[in-house]
Amino acid sequence: MIHCEGLVKIYKTDDLEVVALQGLNLTVEAGEMMAIIGNSGSGKSTLLNILGGLDRPTAGQVRVGKWDLLKITEAELVMYKRETVGFVWQNNARNLLPYLTALENVEVPMMFTGKKVDRAYARQLLEMVGLKDRMHSKLAQLSGGEQQRVAIAIALANRPKLLLADEPTGSVDTATSDLIMDIFRRFNREFGLTIVIVTHDLGLASKVDRVVAIRDGLTSTEFIKRNVHLDRTLAAPLYGRRALEEVHEAFVVVDRAGRLQIPREYLQALGIGDKATLEFDGEKILIKPPKKMEGESA
Repeated sequence: MIHCEGLVKIYKTDDLEVVALQGLNLTVEAGEMMAIIGNSGSGKSTLLNILGGLDRPTAGQVRVGKWDLLKITEAELVMYKRETVGFVWQNNARNLLPYLTALENVEVPMMFTGKKVDRAYARQLLEMVGLKDRMHSKLAQLSGGEQQRVAIAIALANRPKLLLADEPTGSVDTATSDLIMDIFRRFNREFGLTIVIVTHDLGLASKVDRVVAIRDGLTSTEFIKRNVHLDRTLAAPLYGRRALEEVHEAFVVVDRAGRLQIPREYLQALGIGDKATLEFDGEKILIKPPKKMEGESA
């Protein structure tokens, strides 16, 4: 569903150039539910905006389904955003119109396709997110969690193949967060919807099948669920990185050129700076600090 190779994004102003993505590689299979994590400034939101058609890549390859987002025209980009991808933001005000009811909000994206509004499907979506009795309520009558669930229904109104969610539980309580993740899982299983979630919450990330960590604009580590039948009940009592490690197995990502990112804390523990020596003993690759040259101070 998603294939990024050597993806680069550079933001330029008159006197400043910022490289947000530095050759990122990522593949997401159709029907997968996965998360992207990373510190602030790591590039994860930039990646999501490119996949959502909200920002243009600078170089590299990025394909979503049949669409090549590096070469896509403006007219094709409009079609892509209407039909292929749905987007849920942390700030649900970006999805919702306050003077409309929940049902009317879900129907709005349908109007832009030029097709007849499918009110029955709009009702079905609101029922699936648990708002059967609230679909005629306006936003002021809904809680923050209910508004976020309306936003999810809006993102799915045109039956997209890919759902992107940027910190979708960042402004709700734990119980509502669990409910939203259950809703995502239901759509993933029943409709085969591909879901990519950006989050800094490692507890939330532990509830998906695969987690990709981005550091300095590159994919650095993947966490893959050991048992696909494990669900959130196993991770419920756990918090942070321990939740990921309990449910997932960690892998360092190696790109086609053989490059990988070694966690900074490992390098610091070994006293490795900008250079290291590599040894292959027939079974393992050993990374060591470089030996001191003769006459070099300790």
